[in-house]
Amino acid sequence: MTHNRADFRFFHRLRVRWAEVDMQKIVFNAHYLMYFDTAIADYWRALALPYQEAMDSLEGDLYVVKATVEFHASARVDDQIEVAMKCSRIGTSSMTFTGAIFRGDQHLISGEIVYVFADPATQTSKPVPQALREVLLGYEAGEAMVDMKVGRWTGLGADARRIRAEVFVQEQGIPKDLEQDAADEQALHAVAYNRLGQAVATGRLLPAQAGRAQVGRLAVHRVLRGGGVGRQLLLALTEAARARGDRELMLHAQRSAEGFYDRLGWQRRGEPFVEAGVSHVEMVTVL
Repeated sequence: MTHNRADFRFFHRLRVRWAEVDMQKIVFNAHYLMYFDTAIADYWRALALPYQEAMDSLEGDLYVVKATVEFHASARVDDQIEVAMKCSRIGTSSMTFTGAIFRGDQHLISGEIVYVFADPATQTSKPVPQALREVLLGYEAGEAMVDMKVGRWTGLGADARRIRAEVFVQEQGIPKDLEQDAADEQALHAVAYNRLGQAVATGRLLPAQAGRAQVGRLAVHRVLRGGGVGRQLLLALTEAARARGDRELMLHAQRSAEGFYDRLGWQRRGEPFVEAGVSHVEMVTVL
């Protein structure tokens, strides 16, 4: 079966490496299944679902029961290819993902992976949970995968605190007494929730002084970074600042995230500095 790019809304881009090709410099057949599997992992990121936490909450897991590949043409070393993926069918206990690999507009490979939702302990099949069914159907229909809530610490603090502890304290090793401060009570907070109701990202906006305010404590669940949640979070805080009349926003960006803010139009100001043991740089944007 052949596909057009318009058949899909999810694409995963990659470049073919030397280790993945044979003497003719074309991709080993088995690597195409690896490409599809990698794309599936990014598909879950597009759903804003941390896979293991999502499966734990749904009390099940997904197991591959069938995988097929149909060859139309070969990808070659150094080709930039795109792996398209969509959930094409959801049955009682199974779901089918259809994939296609493109080089530009040329359709190279077709694929299909069938999963069964099952009990992890016994690996016996279970009905696909309605909540998961709605997430998949909603994504394929173009619906938003994240619900962004903006409010005060009294309503959002518990979820914001948990995400910040996971990212800053557990992952980055920042002391807990440095991560938490009294400014949370005065700040405006944003928390992103996925379609299962799980909090996956947070940030805060401090009160403005002379029209200038600071954004901070931006934290995104580790496995969802690069999936667009952080961008939505920052835009929500920016809109909240604009709505209350702020003229300029500032933040202390970790050097590893400087490119993220730069792509969103923030400008670097001043020299790098160390804060909580981590290298930062000040960045600003005018509203």
